[in-house]
Amino acid sequence: MTLRDVDLSRVVSHALRHEPWVYELELDGQGWVSLESLVEALRLERDWSALTVADVESMVSGASKQRHEVRDGRIRALYGHSVQGRIERASAQPPPRLFHGTSPGTVAVIRVQGLRPMGRQFVHLSVDRDTARAVGKRKAPNPVILVVEAQVAAEAGVAFYAGNEKVWLADEVSPAFITWDAGD
Repeated sequence: MTLRDVDLSRVVSHALRHEPWVYELELDGQGWVSLESLVEALRLERDWSALTVADVESMVSGASKQRHEVRDGRIRALYGHSVQGRIERASAQPPPRLFHGTSPGTVAVIRVQGLRPMGRQFVHLSVDRDTARAVGKRKAPNPVILVVEAQVAAEAGVAFYAGNEKVWLADEVSPAFITWDAGD
């Protein structure tokens, strides 16, 4: 990704995840908006008069992390939403285990309350320890890695949703399905 693509990705994420109204966009129930509407809004909001639909499509297809999805002339953020109103998702069968990186200071609360989405719509879980560690390092230099027994939780009725190839989502996860990583 070029520097311009990184900036564009950040702005698109902000528009589709957090404050679509700032850009005068209205997301549908699954978080979709037309690509043309998004491009028009960004041309005005950021004064990117030369921005095109092809630029946005190129940014999405060239991204190292799958944060957005483009389909049939529409675009949406795959995860990370904090907008009011629930983004609808279809539940899916998760892998046996998922991981969550967090700061050591939150462990006591998680032991009691489990994982909750906090300011977002879903709890974000990673498919591997390395990704969870990278996410956790945003919160603390030495994050704690939690192991979620996702398959067992799903069998007990916890809904999981596929985010992308490295991210899974859940409404919340009870402490009964969480263990602390021993690095096995």
